[in-house]
Amino acid sequence: MHSAVAKTPDKVLMWTLRVLAVLLMTAIVPAVMPSAWMEEIPIRLGMGELPRGPMIGYLTHSLSAMYAMHGAIVFFVSLDVRRYLPIVKCLGVLAAIFGIGMIVLDVVVGMPMFWMLCEGPFIIVVGGVMFWLAGRVSVLASVVGVMNNPG
Repeated sequence: MHSAVAKTPDKVLMWTLRVLAVLLMTAIVPAVMPSAWMEEIPIRLGMGELPRGPMIGYLTHSLSAMYAMHGAIVFFVSLDVRRYLPIVKCLGVLAAIFGIGMIVLDVVVGMPMFWMLCEGPFIIVVGGVMFWLAGRVSVLASVVGVMNNPG
């Protein structure tokens, strides 16, 4: 019974990480899409034209690739959440800090309100959930360990 209870946070954390990983890995699409398509996206979102030039092309495509790579790492970590708990906790804290930074950046650069309300707060919540679930896994692993090895 105790092992079934202990596995629940493990599974929730695993699936949380996997859903996040898949979401992040979808960034591979813009990483490889033609620049003309990339330039069309902000226009369709009502955010104006994307400047042209090699630096903008480099930044938009490489940032997308970086998000996809981050997703692959998150997926890898989800394969053994207990083993990688310190990394999950670190990723949770970093995500929350990154989310705060994205809110500040969104305000400074004048992103639309819908963007500001979705991006940073979502990242903060995901980071907090990751950190909290990792803590639950740690606590339950300790309790189960003590119950399995009394004395």
